[in-house]
Amino acid sequence: MEKQTRIMTEDSKYIQQHLANERTYLAWIRTAIAITGIGFLIINLHIKSSFRSLPNIAVQGIGALSVLAGISTIIFSTISYFQKAKQINEQTFRTSRPLILFLSILMLLVLSMFGVYFFAVLL
Repeated sequence: MEKQTRIMTEDSKYIQQHLANERTYLAWIRTAIAITGIGFLIINLHIKSSFRSLPNIAVQGIGALSVLAGISTIIFSTISYFQKAKQINEQTFRTSRPLILFLSILMLLVLSMFGVYFFAVLL
């Protein structure tokens, strides 16, 4: 019987960390899909005959911002994924504070706009 030789790659030294990085990336992608879906849902549920009215403009703005937030989440999480993979191999891992801060502010803006619109319609 031949003895199999295993070649250790840089990535194989830190398999657990790379798998965790992939799970985190996929969670970001699921979040981006949900955010984008909410944006489309908001726009489609509120379409009326008068597209130039203030409520329709507000809803379109909220929906567009939500779609932008989803696209931004995909872009920034992909960049973050590759940066983290490199940092794991180099053992120089750093947290993604700017990414988290940017996406949190963007989502707070979307939710605030939606909340203001929602309560303005109820009153």
